[in-house]
Amino acid sequence: MTPPAPVESRTVRPVGPLVISIEGVTKLYHMGDETIHALRGVSLEIHRNEYLAIMGPSGSGKSTLMNMLGCLDTPTSGKYEFSGQNVASMVDDELADIRNREIGFVFQTFNLLARSDALKNVELPLIYAGLPPQVRHERATAALESVGLGNRVHHKPNELSGGQRQRVAIARALVNRPSIILADEPTGNLDSKTGVEIMELFEDLYEKGNTLIVVTHEESIARHARRIIRLRDGLIESDGPVD
Repeated sequence: MTPPAPVESRTVRPVGPLVISIEGVTKLYHMGDETIHALRGVSLEIHRNEYLAIMGPSGSGKSTLMNMLGCLDTPTSGKYEFSGQNVASMVDDELADIRNREIGFVFQTFNLLARSDALKNVELPLIYAGLPPQVRHERATAALESVGLGNRVHHKPNELSGGQRQRVAIARALVNRPSIILADEPTGNLDSKTGVEIMELFEDLYEKGNTLIVVTHEESIARHARRIIRLRDGLIESDGPVD
């Protein structure tokens, strides 16, 4: 993977209002007689306009923290607020609503509907949001154009390259104009050249004002961000700017 540009040559945007506030969060899983402490009192804040990476070895709590940030799970104890809303006490329907309105997800495996073209895949969050067809069409088309796929709107996933599929997934993440984009190993299924192109796209999204959280095990990917949070044994080992 081509390394990111030196820090001094990259844009670092001023941070905006607080989006995520986590304080003393723990997560326990019970497997038979065993209790697994996935998170052991994690505290962090994330603001608008940030571009941060979350790293950690297997078993560090990285995936658990990602699920927490993405409102896919709730903490066993501790405080979690998203844009001032108490996520820790939300029920499933409330979590689903905040995910659809506030969070754009990008997955390693793309998660596209095989029988639907790019436009229909990108429209999906807007259908859940209840927007009318004309509005869905316009916003999905604009999102695809923003990731360089304006000429591929009617292509199905099997008619697209891996990089193009990931761009469709990124357009889908953008289409609801979320507070944050949460990307889980976004280059994991891509070759090195295509991975570089996707990280260049993330750089462009950051410079246009998007808030990005990238979960990765690759140091070269994490260093594209402006801040890296490193986890170990369910705790934050370090949290600071990319040096």
